[in-house]
Amino acid sequence: MLRIDMFSTADKVKGQGVGSAYDELIGMLKEHFPKDFQIEINQYNTSDISHYHTINLPFYFSTFSKKRGVKIGYVHFLPETLDDSLKLPFLFKIIFYKYVIAFYKRMDHIVVVNPTFIPKLETYGIPKRKITYIPNFVSKKEFYPSSVEEKKLLREEYGYSPNDFIVLGTGQIQTRKGILDFTRLAKANPQIKFIWAGGFSFGQITDGYKQLKRIVDHPPKNLYFPGIVERSKLIDFYNLASLFLLPSFNELFPMSVLEAFSCGTPVLLRDLDLYKQIIGGYYASFDDFYGLNRQVKILEDQPDYLKKLSKLALEASQYYSEDHLAKIWHSFYIAQAGKE
Repeated sequence: MLRIDMFSTADKVKGQGVGSAYDELIGMLKEHFPKDFQIEINQYNTSDISHYHTINLPFYFSTFSKKRGVKIGYVHFLPETLDDSLKLPFLFKIIFYKYVIAFYKRMDHIVVVNPTFIPKLETYGIPKRKITYIPNFVSKKEFYPSSVEEKKLLREEYGYSPNDFIVLGTGQIQTRKGILDFTRLAKANPQIKFIWAGGFSFGQITDGYKQLKRIVDHPPKNLYFPGIVERSKLIDFYNLASLFLLPSFNELFPMSVLEAFSCGTPVLLRDLDLYKQIIGGYYASFDDFYGLNRQVKILEDQPDYLKKLSKLALEASQYYSEDHLAKIWHSFYIAQAGKE
């Protein structure tokens, strides 16, 4: 039995994808491999593998201990990907960004959730042979399609009618997430209902905080901000929605898209290179606001198109399912332990 110590504080900040990905992985490993892996959380006992999910300073110091075994680093972000999310003081930013790369270089092996990170990590001096791409996944036990009757009851519960066309967005409220376009879309389509489930996970250091806070406090009448929603309740929003929209300008590997896929909710995304690599063919896309507005109007008027996208979403969810990724993670841990 392999002893794996997970190091993470991802659950301390609600509403971020890193925490969701971490929870999914821990749950999967404990359910699928109770006899193969002995999982401990934030313990400093002797282990075969130490898997670092977050880059806390005490975790960095722990990498110098011989008890840590093979050190695996989970890369959910790079320094440049933080620029559009957080507003940090200049000097702190320089020091922190150097620390991020120093942490990654302490690892024996890196796992990226975004394949576009691989060449970027190479430019930081991390060899490609030490990097493995393993996508995020979601559990069908947590995110699944509701029946037609259940969806009707959900709409009643949240104050919507069966005939409402509802566009859902989820995730942290950040400029890079496309919140401004989401709000503009709501203003341009008063006949449509809009929901953004998420909040300011990082408070006032969120980039564009003041402008975004004004929108949240004074949204258009057809746009509802429920705040940070507990993950156990997010399934309600995916199932009552007609369409899931993520208008992000820059993404890592959005758990929200996988959650929507798993619920069979039609997906509309900005035409980003990352999406083409990992989920191409399973969603509708747009280039700019005018394309976004046009696509939403088309989808509102064409229920058959929505049904097609719903079918594609469920097909995509099979690849990014717990069962499929469990096999990949099992093989990865076994291989890494053998390299020690």
